[in-house]
Amino acid sequence: MMDYSKMPNRPIACIDMMSFYTSCMASLHNLDVQKVPIAIVANLKQQGSVVLAASPPMKKRFNIKTGNRLWEIPHHPEIRLFEPKMSYFIDMSMAITEILHKYVPAEAIHVYSIDESFLDLTGTERLWGDPVQTVKKIQAELLESLNLPSTAGMGPNMLMAKLALDIEGKKTGFAKWSYDDVQTKLWNVSPLSEMWGIGRQTEKSLNAMGIFSVGDLANFDLQQLEKRFGVMGNQLYFHGWGIDLSETDAPLPQGQISYGKNQMLMRDYNTRDEVMVVTLEMCEDVAKRARDASQAGRTISFGISYSNRAYGGGGFLRSRTLRESTNDTMAIYNVCKELFRENHNGDPVRQISISLSKLEDEHSMQLDLFDTKKWQVRKLAAVMDDIQNRFGPTALLRAVSLTDAGTALKRSSLIGGHKG
Repeated sequence: MMDYSKMPNRPIACIDMMSFYTSCMASLHNLDVQKVPIAIVANLKQQGSVVLAASPPMKKRFNIKTGNRLWEIPHHPEIRLFEPKMSYFIDMSMAITEILHKYVPAEAIHVYSIDESFLDLTGTERLWGDPVQTVKKIQAELLESLNLPSTAGMGPNMLMAKLALDIEGKKTGFAKWSYDDVQTKLWNVSPLSEMWGIGRQTEKSLNAMGIFSVGDLANFDLQQLEKRFGVMGNQLYFHGWGIDLSETDAPLPQGQISYGKNQMLMRDYNTRDEVMVVTLEMCEDVAKRARDASQAGRTISFGISYSNRAYGGGGFLRSRTLRESTNDTMAIYNVCKELFRENHNGDPVRQISISLSKLEDEHSMQLDLFDTKKWQVRKLAAVMDDIQNRFGPTALLRAVSLTDAGTALKRSSLIGGHKG
């Protein structure tokens, strides 16, 4: 048995906005997100455009969820369709944080995502009374002030608060778990991917070891878990016991481990040349971000998703590690071009992803005695970056961005890849 007497035991809450994006649009248009079938679609003018969010009635009545396409949405008089308003979503997220600041200091808030935050309510009893009632009061104010319904979970640490939210609170509106609930509630969780922090691949690895529930995980041999997963094995074991030593005011990890970009195309790209146009634009963006941070990377990853509509999806993700680190656009692009040529099966492409990892300070890059132009290329890139930083991303573009396949011009007016 685990001795919890020395473990953190604070009133931690995790508050999550219900159907945040559709709730925001419902609030803007004076609709009830719980009653009206709402879908947010990337582009209402393109039938193949992806559904970014759907309200509960849209999911339940019409089986339309995130990832569906516009052409799959039935023509029904009650259905309301909207394009995303990213600037409005960001404003609403900031308004949520302002309300949270009324109840706890800034250092007691950990913003987990645009629609989810952790709160440490330690010491607030003198101001607001019982922490459980304080959370419910916050939820009521969010609904009254912003017309945003929410769900919440509470626990003795961030992990337990998140689990209480995901496993119980999202069904009931609010749930509080303690260490006494670990064996009766947490250990029953199966499949393992339903637990926060365990993805599909980790789940498969654990299943191969005979671990199918959180209870199995908590009672497995710790040394075997550490041997198989390293430090992560230790974390998995203690998470199985509901133990988490994270602090709500803990700083984010210093330094970035990769620079990446993912783009969902607005139509099927049928030819290699079309795909390479967008690939070059994306390589330019990834390389520039690395250069702006004076970073360079050795591993380049390139992924493709095929069209679901015509060919049933699928795709590939491949990586290649170079002998020397780079942040040169064309060096990254040439690797992506090779990976595409080696792995593409000829199907139309609908999504592209690129990342640069195994980063190091660019000043540690070695000069190649046989490549006398390397430094000139870097200086030219610095000049191009400076122009774009001063006058905007479209102040200087490659000619391919002006072709029908280019997306840089269209995306320059977007926020987070969507309309502001």
